[in-house]
Amino acid sequence: MNPMVCCKTSFKLKNNLSELDTLCRNLQQFGNSLGLTKKCIFQINLALDELFTNIISYGYPDSADHWINIAISHENGTLIIRIEDTGVPFDPDSVKTPELIDKIEDCRVGGLGIHLIKKLMDEIVYERCGNKNILTLKKNIETFYDELTT
Repeated sequence: MNPMVCCKTSFKLKNNLSELDTLCRNLQQFGNSLGLTKKCIFQINLALDELFTNIISYGYPDSADHWINIAISHENGTLIIRIEDTGVPFDPDSVKTPELIDKIEDCRVGGLGIHLIKKLMDEIVYERCGNKNILTLKKNIETFYDELTT
């Protein structure tokens, strides 16, 4: 695919961990249609898996069904992912960078997910609009095209 061409996909997922398979499948299909490498798709999937799991685990204090909207687009060598949910407000920038420890047995559980997402993505922008969290992730993918498809 021509890296300058604009492509888009969007889908809704219920706030249920069983939807992680659907998220992964949709991302895989979109990444394959762009000719992205497995490494790139893996990195983006890891970030989205972490975000989606956090939304489900911490975003909704009730047990009702809620919908999470995900839109992915490709514009001029940049992948843009927009995640919208109506969960409790959460700005990833409010999370302090964790102290990284050399020995795994000295690490505390939790707190690394947002740090990992920030390392995997080139830009993260959060906004609260009405009752919605809107998180926009950007990743420059110009160096991640599969040589077999270009």
